[in-house]
Amino acid sequence: MIAVGCLSLVVLPLLGLVLGGLVAGPDGATWGAVAGLVVAIAISGVMGYALVKIGRRR
Repeated sequence: MIAVGCLSLVVLPLLGLVLGGLVAGPDGATWGAVAGLVVAIAISGVMGYALVKIGRRR
């Protein structure tokens, strides 16, 4: 699960960059990369919260 959070920080902004560039050009690429980064940070936050919650149970 940790790998999903870490890899998403690289993959999602690049995916957003490419998709935004294809759909709306350079401005869309910027917004797509920002949106991908926000989603990736949210996923990493949820994964971190889950790890802390599991660590406190033991």
